[in-house]
Amino acid sequence: MLRYLQVGNNPLNGTLPNSIGNLSSTIENFNIVDAHINGLIPTSIGNVSGLTVLSLGGNNLMGNILPDIGKLKQLQGLYLYYNKLHVHISEAVCNLSNLVQLYLEHNELIGVIPECIGNLSMLQLLYLNSNRSTFPLSLWKMSGLLLLDVSLNSIEGEVPSDIVGLKAIVELYLYGNHILGMIPTRLGELQNLLFLDLSNNSFFGQIPLSLANLISLEFLDLSSNALSGVIPSGGVFANSTLQSFLGNKGLCGMHIFGIPACAINNPGKQSKLKEVVIKIVTPVVISSFMIFLFISIWIMKRQKKGKSKDVEKVLEIKTHQLVSYHEIQRATNNFDDESNLIGEGSSGSVYKGILSSGTVVAIKVLDLENEQVCKSDYIRAIVLQFMPNGCLKNWLYKENLHLNLHQRVTVMIDAAMSVEYLHHDHVTPIVHCDLKPANVLLDEDMVAHVGDFGISKILAISKCMAYTETLGTLGYIAPEYGSEGIVSASGDVYSYGIMLMEVLIKRRPTDEDILNENLDMRKWITHSFSGSMMDVVDANLFV
Repeated sequence: MLRYLQVGNNPLNGTLPNSIGNLSSTIENFNIVDAHINGLIPTSIGNVSGLTVLSLGGNNLMGNILPDIGKLKQLQGLYLYYNKLHVHISEAVCNLSNLVQLYLEHNELIGVIPECIGNLSMLQLLYLNSNRSTFPLSLWKMSGLLLLDVSLNSIEGEVPSDIVGLKAIVELYLYGNHILGMIPTRLGELQNLLFLDLSNNSFFGQIPLSLANLISLEFLDLSSNALSGVIPSGGVFANSTLQSFLGNKGLCGMHIFGIPACAINNPGKQSKLKEVVIKIVTPVVISSFMIFLFISIWIMKRQKKGKSKDVEKVLEIKTHQLVSYHEIQRATNNFDDESNLIGEGSSGSVYKGILSSGTVVAIKVLDLENEQVCKSDYIRAIVLQFMPNGCLKNWLYKENLHLNLHQRVTVMIDAAMSVEYLHHDHVTPIVHCDLKPANVLLDEDMVAHVGDFGISKILAISKCMAYTETLGTLGYIAPEYGSEGIVSASGDVYSYGIMLMEVLIKRRPTDEDILNENLDMRKWITHSFSGSMMDVVDANLFV
């Protein structure tokens, strides 16, 4: 009368004997997962006719999925994942008319999955990922299927419009195949979709606007394709991260006054942009424009947390290398100011150095003799990624350097993402305290990085109040910070807003004509605006 035989997660280190077929027909659940089982699935398994769940996953089973499996008419769950099953899937699987869950992922299955698998009307979860199979059209017509994962296989050709037959589908994973063509517009009809991953294929053309109508969609990944055009707004696109669209060189990330950002470098679009800007901006909305652009960038990059564990992409946190004092001394030619010094600040000097591994780095050496900086037995220097394109300040004010509107907005988006990381991706928010163009650094690809955020954190923890009380730069400090000494994430937001305005108008908040009139940057813009936006923005913004 035995009904449950569960011996999984044991180091059994053997094979399944053919005598397994002598087990009672009353057995409903046979579980032997992760038990170091080798060899073939015995043909006699078909004799255990009362099975509703057969779990053989996480072993080293080889060979084919035998026709005898098809005798298990009561089977509802078949779990053969993470084995070494190969050749092909037997059509006998199609006889399992009561099957609800089928897990065949991470095997070595090749060839075409049987067309008849589409007849399994009770099937709800189908995992076929990480094999080498191709799939029949019947797969896209399984109206009761809730989850389909055929990622990392050998699917070729286009996704047919018949995919709309997956009426109940909640999670759909097609990434890592050889699918080409355009993303079917009819995907927008799958109103139950929560997760959709089409990444690492060869999709081209525009993203269908219909995807924005999927009101339930929480996760979307279209990265590493050949898509082009404008990323739609609304729906899941409002909450998607940049990673969802990376690797599509033709995609545009946002609009500037209704014109795609990727079109700003087109001369014809530039003139149209100038015309639109001049016509629509009035004295009343100039400040609102600055605030709106800032908020749009900020909100656009907010990440939606709590994704399914199957689709969550968590970056590995690496332990950074500790570099000896001797190595730093050697890398900087004994701190040679003439050849290696690249910058000086209130807390120390920055040198360019080359480590013994050949890595080019920037080394910030803290000035421990400065009476405003607390001496520490642990903090001497910080080794950072070297930024060959220098700081945003130089790109704004050096005569031989220039950023167009698209580049400036892109830099500010990068900076917003960095500040968001400091404020929201830690149990305790990190406040930068000194956001300004001099602390926005550009790497070899002109991607912006926010620097010097660690100094305020280190010094504040060390109770170096003589220094932390003076953190921040005149013109960028929030009023409540300067008058009341309040340090908060909101102060960073204020500094970011000042920096955003500076980037667009190319004027320092400490310029004499601003300070002499006893105005801050925002009030100066409002005061100087006489009807045309060109009165205040950088004259070379559209060059």
